[in-house]
Amino acid sequence: MKPFVLITKHVCEEVEKYLQEHVDYKILDHRIGVTREQVLHEVKEADGLITSFMAIDRELLETANRLKAVSNVSVGYNNFDLAAMQERRIIGTNTPGVLTETVADTIFGLMLSVARRIPELDQYIRQGRWVKGDEETLFGTDVHGATLGIIGMGNIGEAVARRAALGFGMKVQYYNRKERDYSKVGYELRYTMMDELLRTSDFVVLMTPLTAATHHLMGREQFRLMKPTAFFINASRGATVDEPAMIEALQAGWISGAGLDVFELEPIDAANPLLSMNNVVMLPHIGSATKQTRDAMAMLAARNMVAALKGQEPPNVVTELKGLL
Repeated sequence: MKPFVLITKHVCEEVEKYLQEHVDYKILDHRIGVTREQVLHEVKEADGLITSFMAIDRELLETANRLKAVSNVSVGYNNFDLAAMQERRIIGTNTPGVLTETVADTIFGLMLSVARRIPELDQYIRQGRWVKGDEETLFGTDVHGATLGIIGMGNIGEAVARRAALGFGMKVQYYNRKERDYSKVGYELRYTMMDELLRTSDFVVLMTPLTAATHHLMGREQFRLMKPTAFFINASRGATVDEPAMIEALQAGWISGAGLDVFELEPIDAANPLLSMNNVVMLPHIGSATKQTRDAMAMLAARNMVAALKGQEPPNVVTELKGLL
């Protein structure tokens, strides 16, 4: 008898064919709405769970008596209650690597959009406001040659740094928990402490995972350190930023603008002041959202799951849950 896997999102035909070879499965398609109650009911008989949004907490784990593995279709895994999973020896995996270049593209899209005011000026034309002689009021800010500061130098940070240095001639500096050896990458990457990075960067890109240590890593004090001409970009997790402090920074002119793919509350509240700011470019948490990348993430999640249910070491066990097999 094959193990049974519950899947809480649509997957492509190729992923389904792969899963059919190894497991029985049921898909609760998130495109037509999946409730937590549905998942709690269905997961009772599941040996594995493939998801990208469900909170893997004690309530779910107490319901899922047969559960052996949870495979996140995401590089992040802040939805995992790691302590509860360790207690029950439940493997948790994620999907790093396959989304790196796509998210780096999105980050650069945010940088260019907010610095050159692309969404704002698109609306300017559509609203019939374009007249001759108004060029100076439409000026933006150069991205090429500027100083980029990256907070959190993982795979995505490195991909952003490569684009910045080689494609845009930017001076790149980074802050990480530990300095890394980038002497052989072919361009200069300067390690600096976070306060200095904030004071000296024209663009600050936040790319840390969400942990207890990084919750509200960017707060009022940090925004006050930034240059008033600088732009802040967040494509990590919404809760890495104290959102009211960021809103204050934007309203008070402590920073020039922001490009955001993530928010503390998602979807964003209709009353959020960010919605009325022309100097903010927002995306609905779609950093990795291309068909090619999402299909690759789902396939990696499926491979992680199959390996775990066969008692093998999956390709991408999250660090805190290694050694549970």
